[in-house]
Amino acid sequence: MAHPFQLPDLPYAADALEPHIDARTMEIHHDRHHQAYTDKLNEAVGKHSEWRDKEIEDILRDIDRLPEDIRTAVRNNGGGYANHNLFWEIMGPAGGGEPGGELGDAIRSAFGSFNDFKEKVNNAGATQFGSGWAWLVVGAGGGLKVYSTPNQDSPYMNGDTPILGVDVWEHAYYLKYQNKRPEYLSAWWGTVNWDAVAERYARAR
Repeated sequence: MAHPFQLPDLPYAADALEPHIDARTMEIHHDRHHQAYTDKLNEAVGKHSEWRDKEIEDILRDIDRLPEDIRTAVRNNGGGYANHNLFWEIMGPAGGGEPGGELGDAIRSAFGSFNDFKEKVNNAGATQFGSGWAWLVVGAGGGLKVYSTPNQDSPYMNGDTPILGVDVWEHAYYLKYQNKRPEYLSAWWGTVNWDAVAERYARAR
């Protein structure tokens, strides 16, 4: 049986995001956690061939239409697969700063200022009970929203398109930051590749 979903390579070296995210965390996070989500997603969709050739974003948007025997597995592992695909792409070794152009304008229009936006994302991540994600998404009407989701739930399941997401599962930060999630969130902004986020914003609109 062919496995349609593949673990993407990291687009940079594992140590490229230091000092914000350490190499060992990146290696474990990508090579073990993301690989496990990929394998379990393939196992689940392999049981129903009509879902195997669909894009993961389309599968997640249609999560309530999935056969019941694989729905939970795809919610957890398909969400984990898609969320991490985005996560690696919107970070980079020359990250940080503020976005310009249409994305920068849209953020200021939606949230008042870039600092207010960062505070909103940080708060969403810090107050997410247990494991989850904090997101910047483009809603169905084209506007920007910030919210968190539990576990590996994806904004696609809400009909939104994620363009920036920060992983607040402990495996994303615990080796370096232990229980200091707000410290991790503050440091994480130094990794953001705003060009990649802007490309996602343009496609989502």
